[in-house]
Formats: sequence, C-alpha cells, structure tokens
Amino acid sequence: MSKVYKYLLFTALGVLCSVGAYAQTESAHNSYSPYSVFGIGDLYTQGSAYNKSMGGVGIAMRNNQYINYLNPAAVTARDTLAFMADINLSVQNKFYSQNGKKSANNTFNISGLAFTVPIYNKSAFIMGITPFSDVGFDFTTKINSGSLAETGYITRAAKGDGGLYQLFAGAGIQLGSHFSVGAQAMYYFGKIDKDYVYTFQTSSANSLYTGYDLELNALTGKIGLQYETRLSNGLTITAGATHRLKTSLKGRIRDYKLSSLSSQTDTLKYSLDTLGKNNGGVKLAGETGIGIAIRRGDKWRFEIDYTFADWSNSGFESISGISSTSNAAAFSCTKAQSLRAGFEYIPNKNDIRYYLRRCAYRAGLYYDKAYYKFNGNAVNSYGLTFGVTLPIFRWYNGLTLGVDIGQRGKNTANMVRERYVMFSVGFNIHDIWFQKARYE
Repeated sequence: MSKVYKYLLFTALGVLCSVGAYAQTESAHNSYSPYSVFGIGDLYTQGSAYNKSMGGVGIAMRNNQYINYLNPAAVTARDTLAFMADINLSVQNKFYSQNGKKSANNTFNISGLAFTVPIYNKSAFIMGITPFSDVGFDFTTKINSGSLAETGYITRAAKGDGGLYQLFAGAGIQLGSHFSVGAQAMYYFGKIDKDYVYTFQTSSANSLYTGYDLELNALTGKIGLQYETRLSNGLTITAGATHRLKTSLKGRIRDYKLSSLSSQTDTLKYSLDTLGKNNGGVKLAGETGIGIAIRRGDKWRFEIDYTFADWSNSGFESISGISSTSNAAAFSCTKAQSLRAGFEYIPNKNDIRYYLRRCAYRAGLYYDKAYYKFNGNAVNSYGLTFGVTLPIFRWYNGLTLGVDIGQRGKNTANMVRERYVMFSVGFNIHDIWFQKARYE
C-alpha cells in the first residue's frame, strides 16, 4: 500500500471517528428547511455521490468501481483484491417562497464515509456512517393575541438543529454465478434541539421560553438480495430487493418551559421522559425497496427503483418534541414512497488518447412523498440529477461530481415552496491490498 493511500485511509478513519464523536456531543446544521420542524426532521437521501447523480438508484446496481451500500448484497460486486473507500461532501442551496415572502439558505457538510474489504472468496465486508435525518430551522412569526390592547402582538421565534446519524456494518456473499445476498446492522444515534421563544410587544409581560432536547437511538437491520443474468444479446439484467426492519426509537426527551422578565427567570415546567419505557410504541418505520437494472458491459447502464415505508403507526404524533408543538401546523405521519430512475454512459472506458471519453456521465430523476402530512396535505418533492466521475491516477480512483435540481412543497394551502440546487462531491479510493507476493 502506497503512502498516499495510507494517508487517505487514516484521514478517512479520523474523520469518521470525529463525526461520530461530534454527533454525540453537539448539534449542527446538517441541512436547513422549514419542513424539518416536523418529526425527526428531513430524512436524508441515502447513497454516495455516485448514487445521487443517478437519481438515487442503487437497489439493483452492481458495479465493481464504486461502493453501493443501498443494497447489502451489492458489496459482492467488487475486485476481490481491492480495498475501496468513499468520502462524500454535500453543498445545499435552498430558496423558499410563501405568501409572497422569499428567503434562502445554504449549508456545507460531510455527507458520508464508507469502506469495504474482501473477506473470503466471493464475500466482502462494508462499514460506514451517514446522516439519517436532519433538523435545521430558524424563523420568526408574529401572532395576533386577540387582546392587542393588553399585550400587543406576540413574536414567536423558532429554532432547531441536530439530527440522527446512521452507523452501519454488514457483509454480503455471492452464491453461485447469479445470486447474491447481504445483511447490515444499523445503529441510529444523535441529538435534536427545538427551541421556541414567545415575546410580547408590551414590556410588562413575561417572555416565554419552551424547548425540547432529544437524545435518540435505535438499532435495526437491513437485508438485501440481487439476481443477475446475462442475455444472449450482450445485455445484463439485475433484479434487486431490500428490506429494513421496523424498530423502536429509544432515548430521552427533556421538555421545559421558562418565564422570563428582565433578569428574573422562573421554571414553569421541567420533565424528562425516557422513550422505550413510558412510550414503547414510538417506532422508526421499516422500508421495502425493489429495483431492476439493465446494462451493456461497461458502456451504459439504466436502473429504476421503488421504495415504500409505512410511518402511519410510528406514534410520533403523541410524543412532545417529535410531534408538532402548540401553534404549529397539524402534523400527521403517513406512508412514504419514492420512485427513482438513473442512467450512466461511458464513451470508452479504456481510451488512452482522449480523457473525456473515459469519464462516466450520469443523469436521473425522482419523485418522493414524505413520511408526514402538513395540515392534511402531502409534502412531495421531485427533481433532476446530473453527474460525472473523473478518473484519477490508476485503478478505479476518481472524483465524482453531482448536482440535484428540484422542488418540494407548493405555494398553496399555507405551505412553503422549497426549490433547491444541491451539489455532491465523492472521492472514490481504490487500491490493491490483498495480492500475495510472488517473490520473497
């Protein structure tokens, strides 16, 4: 292993440990959206920059050049002598519109780390960490109290940050020449803080501070399978399926209310609830996905995926701090669905004269239905993705660049229309580690 790869590996592992430690001790804006006030926030679109630049597909994807953790069985599609790692960054630019008012926000974060090594024969191990949900909001509204002569208007400021991370480890094995299976253990952990301040226009009225500090965790698993067959016309078809198990959400929720006037602060309420004991019915929904892919060698490939998750019985609505707060819009969980499609084209993978012919070009599209409703209205998002992988050095090392252009929500029913342009950057590291020395 060269010094360059040693440096990259230790850097990746260091960042991996830092992200894990940071998530346990601090809250941070991984994302920003008014919709993240609901539930456990926005569910993060899983996958590396490679997956995201193809619309987020990956259930039926088998490609020995990239790490694909969306299906545990896909880890077997790899070089049996290689070490592979993937480091991903994301930049989110969002533009909001509601009732003629507009605003914008942008964030930059590490969005995932993963590595995989061979185990024995046609089996391999994979491990990584990615965001699972993101909470980030900061807005102010004025409320007519109904007694303007006494209190005037009430200014309500809301702020939230944090989220859950997903730490996963798994393995896959290829059975025969067509069938592959895999499994992952998945641990969710993180902190979410939601704070609300009510300030009265008249100086003689006390300000009211309410908030929720959540420390949550859950343990679950995911299984996957893929079946690949080659046709006589040179095409290869792959069918894939995944299922993530439903699991109980555990942890602690601190609920407090404070009244403040000048330098005096009174505690009106303080409670600490332990999930899993008093509220054992709080669940993270399971998810089932299916996909089918078709490719012609290393020239081109196309895939379409569908995922479904029923959050209707998650119990989120009954838990303070997870459900909507007072004065917030009605929040209710529903069935989440996603339909994604992606295409990749490589002009000539082995071209030694023209560099651009060795690059992989991608495009995709998607339609998502969120796991909650806003005042009974579905929150849907849709968009287009584009990307390219630029080969670097040798083997399958590369730099993957992707862009996601889309919209969520709409400008009706008191909803917020959220348009976004999100960039993803992936560093694909590939090296031969496990080749036996031929000479002593």
